Amino acid sequence: MDLNNPELEFSDLVYAYQSWVMAVINDEKLDSEDQLLSEEITDDALNAMRFLPGEVTSAIETSLARVYEVDEDELASLLFPESEE
Repeated sequence: MDLNNPELEFSDLVYAYQSWVMAVINDEKLDSEDQLLSEEITDDALNAMRFLPGEVTSAIETSLARVYEVDEDELASLLFPESEE
């Protein structure tokens, strides 16, 4: 994601973060043979987090946790394992 792109929109940031959360859920919690998480997805999500309000990232995490029937606390530990230490 090019953060210097003048056509970059808020929805692009939301999409980048949402893609990362979905990839983590897919790779860690679902019995999917296809691994979705890539360095590019992670980098885009981390860049998007710098510009997204906490309420937006929290809403994305909560919504996707409910859709995929993942415990919200468990999802948080999958997304941010360093905060567990």
